[in-house]
Amino acid sequence: MLEAFLIIAVVIAVQLWQTRGLPAGPAPALAGTGIDGKALSLTETLRTANGKPVLVVFWATWCPVCEAEDGNIQSISRDRPVLSVAMQSEGIAKHLRERELTFATIDDRDAALSAAWNVRGVPSHFVVDGSGKVRFGVVGYATTWGLRARLWWAEKFP
Repeated sequence: MLEAFLIIAVVIAVQLWQTRGLPAGPAPALAGTGIDGKALSLTETLRTANGKPVLVVFWATWCPVCEAEDGNIQSISRDRPVLSVAMQSEGIAKHLRERELTFATIDDRDAALSAAWNVRGVPSHFVVDGSGKVRFGVVGYATTWGLRARLWWAEKFP
């Protein structure tokens, strides 16, 4: 029993340390050029989401953990609004095409957007509620059910 408590305490402590300094409250501005050359923004994504929370994901093509969770993000994007930001990455369009990923992606080649969100490591995930407030931040691998639970919570308890 004590071992289980210690493991849980360590996991919580690591998560708190990883998410220190991440945005809370009103989401920072997030806008850029999508892989298809069209303008993308959190403001527009929230508008078209009709009050539902949006999952914002910072990732990179060179990140093995990001690649491991590609399917999780794709699964969520099938029925939830997702806006992703590819940080300091090359070959983004090829990566998305080869992995059959269809979520909206902004190219953050110079990491300016990542810096504005205080992202120090990828993958980093944020649930932004319908009013534009950051409700949850998660750094590192995130499960589909864990992200879905956070999106559900942000929608049901605004």
